[in-house]
Amino acid sequence: MELPEPTVTAVDPIPAPANPIPTPSSPAPDVVRCAYMELVVTDLAVSRAFYVDVLGLVVTEEDDEAVYLRTMEEFIHHNLVLRKGPIAAAAAFGYRVRTPEDLDRAVAFYEELGCRVERRAEGFTRGIGDSVRVEDPLGFPYEFFHEVEHVERLAWRYDLHRPGTIVRLDHFNQVTPDVPRAVRYMEDLGFRVTEDIQDEAGTTYAAWMRRKPTVHDTAMTGGNGPRMHHIAFATHEKHNIIAICDTLGALRMSDVIERGPGRHGVSNAFYLYLRDPDGHRVEIYTQDYYTGDPDNPVVTWDVHDNQRRDWWGNPVVPSWYTDASLVLDLDGNPQPVVARTDDSEMEVTIGADGFSYTRKGDEEKGFKLGNTL
Repeated sequence: MELPEPTVTAVDPIPAPANPIPTPSSPAPDVVRCAYMELVVTDLAVSRAFYVDVLGLVVTEEDDEAVYLRTMEEFIHHNLVLRKGPIAAAAAFGYRVRTPEDLDRAVAFYEELGCRVERRAEGFTRGIGDSVRVEDPLGFPYEFFHEVEHVERLAWRYDLHRPGTIVRLDHFNQVTPDVPRAVRYMEDLGFRVTEDIQDEAGTTYAAWMRRKPTVHDTAMTGGNGPRMHHIAFATHEKHNIIAICDTLGALRMSDVIERGPGRHGVSNAFYLYLRDPDGHRVEIYTQDYYTGDPDNPVVTWDVHDNQRRDWWGNPVVPSWYTDASLVLDLDGNPQPVVARTDDSEMEVTIGADGFSYTRKGDEEKGFKLGNTL
């Protein structure tokens, strides 16, 4: 049987939202890349051990309240902050902007949208100067900054590298109830769609959006939100991910592996999903593709294509669809979670087990978990 391939189009194919966020007349800030995330963790020492001793992130600075971490190729002060707090959550999705003037643009852009905006000349974290934080129209805590403290880039310090060396922050992934609405807003912010998942009726289940020339700086995943699905760090090669798995096995920590290793259909990247001590999801990711040309084609996947999430058709555990981290408002309180009203991706894929072949015209086959227990 000839199997359908993903659809490739020249423009964003996602249907217009029914309730769009207004497009501001103020120009958007020029976002360069996703740059750091601030996670609230309930036990700072335990979380530090996971990210530093197990995954190998480098401590730039720390105190009794926070640990500032970076990957081997990062030259700014940090790309992950662990901050001690009572509720595990994501406190900031940090984006670097091109110029200091882009902070003025961020203020004007979000004030026109009626969002709560705070600006601190001294920054919200160590190592970062003048910064703007907002509660964006989707309920996410976004931060924009330009001024940073430079630190040593450890790319050439092979004496410090380990077999599973993590080199860069690659992307965020956000859970939101209305994906088309989120996409339109992010396009107004200057992001472009690279890939998406839809069905024949036009329901959009997820979209991948970028500023830097990779598959994404963030993705919008349909579900109850606003929540943070995962933060993703890159390695150079697939074997680095295998080495991380071997390390976790040797440490008798295999239970932190939620999904993978495997290869995504979407993005074509090799992946591994872990859960940190607070349940925050961390992806280790490598070898997606270049997207920087202005006419980069958009790839649309059928939600019933069992190779969209894993190119080899391996199972997607239900927790990967249902679990995500809370996000905080600018006062540090969890944002209310709004239920998705459209079908969920898990609901419309047979068994949500990843084994079933559900593409149009296919005979249902494969092993379903519910039938094998």
